[in-house]
Amino acid sequence: MKGLSNKANAKLLDPWGRMRRGLLARLWPQQCFVCGGRAGLTVVCQACEDMLPWHDSPSCPVCALPVPDGQTCGRCLKRPPHFDATLAAFEYEHPVREMIMALKFGAAFTVSDMLISALLAVASEADDLSADIIVPMPLHRQRMAERGFNQSMELARGVGRALDLPVRAQLLVRDADTRHQAGMPLRQRIKNVRGAFRCVESIAGKRVLVIDDVMTSGATLNELARTLKLAGAAQVSNLVVARTLRSK
Repeated sequence: MKGLSNKANAKLLDPWGRMRRGLLARLWPQQCFVCGGRAGLTVVCQACEDMLPWHDSPSCPVCALPVPDGQTCGRCLKRPPHFDATLAAFEYEHPVREMIMALKFGAAFTVSDMLISALLAVASEADDLSADIIVPMPLHRQRMAERGFNQSMELARGVGRALDLPVRAQLLVRDADTRHQAGMPLRQRIKNVRGAFRCVESIAGKRVLVIDDVMTSGATLNELARTLKLAGAAQVSNLVVARTLRSK
């Protein structure tokens, strides 16, 4: 079972930031997001952290869907996606699902540090993860205006700071305000996001790490990777907070 490594947490905040957080934790201890008990410095207490749905079963290294032998799955062999690898911290289940929704729609930034630490813990265990730049999944300007922030950008900033990698938030533009894809069959999802993104400059030879909150069918991440590859990217890897266990 994975855990939120001390190393990942230590990288996340500078010394003054950790000192301030420690003082706040003593004066105003956080409530655990899951059980409501005292959690101290973190948003999830130790008991609840031990029960989080970590994505640690053998899985396809390309799309991160569970496979018994941990080898590339038949679907990715038959029709390789444009991205080269996917790492996921959690399975998209309770209580991670609620944490992501709280961040995405409620601007609950108290959970962002915990999710960033989870991403860093997963990245630290990867044998061949390498990147030159980080790209967050972009939002269309209308959705950005409605929410006021991009949750993938918040995650990307923390990962980039910890890994000392530049975050290229303006590299991609989401030209199409695509419909929500919940409930759509895969073929319709692919059609829905086709041509949704535009890369504003060449990234010839760059290895790109894409940060997103949830990977469901992979259609949106695949279209993003296609756009990056057309702009010259040598490699595109996904680092996501949660992966659904079944492609829909």
